[in-house]
Amino acid sequence: MPMADEPIPVHSPESPAGDKTIVNRERAERRRGVARAVWAQREKLSSATGTRPDFGVRPDFDYELALTFAHNRLSATIPLPLLTIIVAATASLWLGFRNVIAWAAIVIAVHVGIVALCRTFVAKPPPATRIARWTRRFVIAEFIEGIAWASILLFAWHATGTGIEVFQFAAMLIVVAVVTILAATVPAAVVAGTLPVTLALVALYLGRSEFLFVALAIMALGVLVVFLMLAGRLYSSTLTMLEYRAEKDLLIAELETAKSISDESRRRAEESNLAKSRFLATMSHELRTPLNAILGFSEVMRNEVLGPMENANYKEYVGDIHQSGQHLLNLINEILDLSRVEAGRYELAEEAVNLAYVVQECVHLLQIKIRGRNVQVIEQFEQGMPRVWVDDRATRQVVLNLLSNAIKFTPPGGEIVVKVGWTAGGGQYVSVRDNGPGIPPEEIPIVLSSFGQGSIAIKSAEQGAGLGLPIVQALMAMHDGTFELKSKLREGTEVIAAFPRSRVMEALPPISDEQRRGVRWLRAG
Repeated sequence: MPMADEPIPVHSPESPAGDKTIVNRERAERRRGVARAVWAQREKLSSATGTRPDFGVRPDFDYELALTFAHNRLSATIPLPLLTIIVAATASLWLGFRNVIAWAAIVIAVHVGIVALCRTFVAKPPPATRIARWTRRFVIAEFIEGIAWASILLFAWHATGTGIEVFQFAAMLIVVAVVTILAATVPAAVVAGTLPVTLALVALYLGRSEFLFVALAIMALGVLVVFLMLAGRLYSSTLTMLEYRAEKDLLIAELETAKSISDESRRRAEESNLAKSRFLATMSHELRTPLNAILGFSEVMRNEVLGPMENANYKEYVGDIHQSGQHLLNLINEILDLSRVEAGRYELAEEAVNLAYVVQECVHLLQIKIRGRNVQVIEQFEQGMPRVWVDDRATRQVVLNLLSNAIKFTPPGGEIVVKVGWTAGGGQYVSVRDNGPGIPPEEIPIVLSSFGQGSIAIKSAEQGAGLGLPIVQALMAMHDGTFELKSKLREGTEVIAAFPRSRVMEALPPISDEQRRGVRWLRAG
């Protein structure tokens, strides 16, 4: 599939050159516009200033980051209340039951408010959201929840008992870890949610004026710094993921644009090619009728049917007219045959055909050309081959085209080997091999294309339109067969047309005596 920056060929010979120029210019401008847009978007995506743009629909990735924050918070709708209940149940070992219940109610109420805030944000369409305002709301909500979590430490300010310090430190770690995971896409919210509980624990430990608690306070600050760094890495990873997703969507859009242009160009080319083929296929009578008249009258004049032609020059001119008309008729027949095949209007009249017999007849028809070129044709046919279910006229055309090419390019005194035999898959093939000059490997695709002629044919000025082999390929494809051309310079060329096994009519086994008796019994009955 051509990409957006590749030239798209336009095969419409019927359209004027001016129209083709205008169409090509418009397509080129469209491709350049797409390329400029892609380049601009990639430059923005690779920028290092803040959050990078996203298709120009929104100014940056802030909406995606805030949306990710809201989804993270909504995913913790049930787990956070459960965590609050667990912490409250643990805190009841050192604190009063009423204080614990009041604290848990405050934390859950704040959590419910944040969930409602996030649901409102998610429900709003992107154009109706002001990201800066919603980001401030999220930061404030996280700060309030951080204060609510820190209040459990304040309640335990004067609490005593074995393990209370471990509980306080563990509670701080839990809060910092949870907030870091849930709010990583909004860095300010991470700071707002983790700073209150960390500062409350540090103040609690420093108030005891003991070396152990001072060390624990410093450790708590270090833990906060580590988690903030982790939150920064999570933020960068999320931003990178959003950038990759945006670039992927941009490339998909670019591919879809290129594919649509390619499909439209291919559709137009196919339509114009089909229109051309239909036009030529329906022009058979209009082209052949006047040409047959030219050939008939020129032949009458050349043979002097109505009287002698005294001027020798006129007689030579009439011969040239007849010869040129015959060449033009052959060319028209080839073009119309190929056009009918391309237009799908060539119908096969299939019948049982002896392939070796058809090839032998074609060789006999071309004996005048063979003797005129002074070449030798060697026939190598397998014996006892069954018939094949093919179109007799199309098969003869295939063989005649292959033999005519071989005769045309075989030097005087050369030889042509014609084979008919079995393929490895059980089908039948026709092979025509000559010892002519051969075809360079790089010219084989040209020779197999419509109106394509190799350099040797051009230098030798051999007549032909370059449609023989394309017609052979098309007719073999209609028979589900294969066509292969092998050639080497100064060694010759071999062409092989093979029919599949499905077209070989295998002979039925002989009827046994029991089957004969059964047939007689049925007839007698």
